[in-house]
Parts: sequence; C-alpha cells; structure tokens
Amino acid sequence: MRRVVVTGLGAVSAFGIGVDLLWSNFTRNACGILPLQSLDTSQLKITTGAEFSSFQPEAHMKKEHLLLADRNAQFALLAAQEAIDQAQLPLPPDAAIVTGCCVGGKHMEDAGYWDVYRESKSRVHPMTIPKVMANAAASLIAMEHGVLGPVFTLSTACSSANHAIGQAMWLVRNGVVEVALTGGSESPFVFGLLKAWEAMRVVSPDVCRPFSKDRRGMSLGEGAGMLLLESEEHARARGAKILGEVAGFGMSADAHHITQPKPEGAAAAMRMALRDAQMDAETIGYVNAHGTGTQANDPAECAALGMVFATHLHKLPVSSTKSMHGHALGAAGALEAVATIEALRRGMLPPTLGFESKDAECDIDMIPNLARPCSAEAALSNSFAFGGLNAVLAFRARA
Repeated sequence: MRRVVVTGLGAVSAFGIGVDLLWSNFTRNACGILPLQSLDTSQLKITTGAEFSSFQPEAHMKKEHLLLADRNAQFALLAAQEAIDQAQLPLPPDAAIVTGCCVGGKHMEDAGYWDVYRESKSRVHPMTIPKVMANAAASLIAMEHGVLGPVFTLSTACSSANHAIGQAMWLVRNGVVEVALTGGSESPFVFGLLKAWEAMRVVSPDVCRPFSKDRRGMSLGEGAGMLLLESEEHARARGAKILGEVAGFGMSADAHHITQPKPEGAAAAMRMALRDAQMDAETIGYVNAHGTGTQANDPAECAALGMVFATHLHKLPVSSTKSMHGHALGAAGALEAVATIEALRRGMLPPTLGFESKDAECDIDMIPNLARPCSAEAALSNSFAFGGLNAVLAFRARA
C-alpha cells in the first residue's frame, strides 16, 4: 500500500495568514473569537465570531481574483499558495485538487439578495454565479496553477474538508495521481446566514467552551486550510521535507436525525479510520475533536470516543481547537488537520480554551486552557456534520 505524506501546509484563520501564525496563537492559548467587525450586528443576536477582521484582499490578491473570487475562495488561494511554497513543488499538470466547502460564496449571494429585495434593483452582479458556487476555490486554484487532473469539491456541511482530504489521500494512495492539493475554505459572516444560524439556537452569545459544563454553543469562524499531499516515493525521490503522513480515512452516516448526532455513527467512522491506517486504538496519542461546544455534540462525541478507545480514553488527550479558531464549517476539518499535523510534528498539543467546570457526560482529558508538551506518534481528527455525516482522518508523525 502506497503511503501518503504531507509536504506542505497553508492556513488562513481569524489570526491572519500563515500556519506559523496560527500555531503561535495555539501555543499561547489565544482566542480568536471576538466581536464581529465586518458588519453591523445591531439587528443580530450573533455578535461574536472568529473573523479575520484585518484582511485586506487588495494587498494579497491579483486583480482577476478580486473580481472572480468571493472571500472564501480568496482564503483558499492564499492557503494553497503557502502549502505549495512550503513543499517547494509547483503543482504538476496531472495533480489533483480536492476541496471542501459548506456554504460557498455567501458574501456575493447576500449582496445580490440585498440588491434585489431591499434596493429593488433589476439585476445582480454578472459574476454572481461564478462567485457563489461551492467549487469556485478548486477551479480558481486549478486555473492559477495550470492543473488539468481531477479537480472537484465536496460539500458535506461541517465534514466537507475531512471528506475532501480523505478522498485526496485515497487518490494518491491508489496511484491515480502522485500529487494532490486538498483542504477547505469558508466565510460565513454575512447578515442573512447569521440570521439563519440564529434560528438554529446553537450559537454561543460569547465564546465557545467545548466539553465544559457551562458551554453555551458553537462560535462561527472563517478561513482556509490546505495540505500538499504526495506519495512517499515521489516525495523522497525529490528530497522533500516530510511533515507527516495521512495514514487513514473513515466515513459513515448516522441515518438518524438531520441535526442530532448519534454516537454509534461517529464511532464507526473512527474505527474505519483506524482500520484504514492499520492502527490499533492504543496507538493514538491525541484526538483533535469535533468539539463544537453545543449541548448535543460534546456528550455524543465523548460517548463515541469511549466506544472506540475504552479504557485507553482515560490517558488519551483530546482537544477542540474550535475554541480558538471557531467553527469554520467547510474549512473546519482543514484547519484542524493543520493543527493535528503540527501538534505531532512540534510535540505540543493545542488546548481546549474556555473550560470552567467539569461535565460528567464529558469525562475526558480535554487539555483545558493550556497547551501541553507531548510525544504522540499518531492522532485522529474528527469531523461530524449536520445530516449525520461523519469523516475522520488518521495521521502519523513520521512516514
């Protein structure tokens, strides 16, 4: 079985542009969930989020990308370039690009609705459809880098990026391509979508406190994460620096409820990822949890972890980086994959911020509030979506 390694990483988050900036904020236990700056929140109940408030696209984007790329796709282009630069490998024409996106170009969509329904305009911007489509990021990256191979986007709500990374890994493992760029992007901070999230009543009024008894819900985030994947043979032949290995991927469906999670479904995806990676549960030294901070998700995920890890769970560190970079929907799994690879590579586990009191239904070591040194050799990263769609990635520190 061909091994699939990571040779480049890229990230855009509430903290700014770059993996090093994301990681430094993790290790100093910083929270990117702050009052929203980009829109008027006077008519909203959601007033906080992990927003890249200082982003100036004109300073980073080509003119054609300002015209064709909505904010989420701009983030993807920047993260992709960082991953490519770190790998020191221009994307070959036969590479694959597989991205995840949940809601697509909401900034352009929201502006169009405003023009039609509030301003009574007879037409919207001519680039509305190209900018709102979920696959815009993948297509623009392909055009920017001349990629002619498999290019597509997966949209499975909050599991989108994990599904994308898993599919890209399988393409490389099975010899369809030698190189793949994969990840996810999202930018949900527009009035209409925030009103929709208000109606769900799952968003915290302040910050996200995963696994804490006093948790009050999730906090939305934005950004992008990208991974440059290669077959191990390809990477070693060119003398590339290997950052880690995507060792396994598992996915499942709950077939249970459109919004309420089922522990058995999450456990099935974790077991499949372990089986695909040919790992025992005891091999795992860290889990980057889905950890949304909602009343329903956290105990369900803890129950699923107990089903998979049994007594090993009591000595297994688990954290939710959503407590720092927010829940970035289609980009969440990508940012968390970056966090997990960096945790294994750097020997430091990011914390779960906001923990205040223990919940008996969340009896795990959630690395409360402070980053922790570690020597883990393998990790899982969980993503569980509305619709009951579960996607789990298994990573190794070294190929």
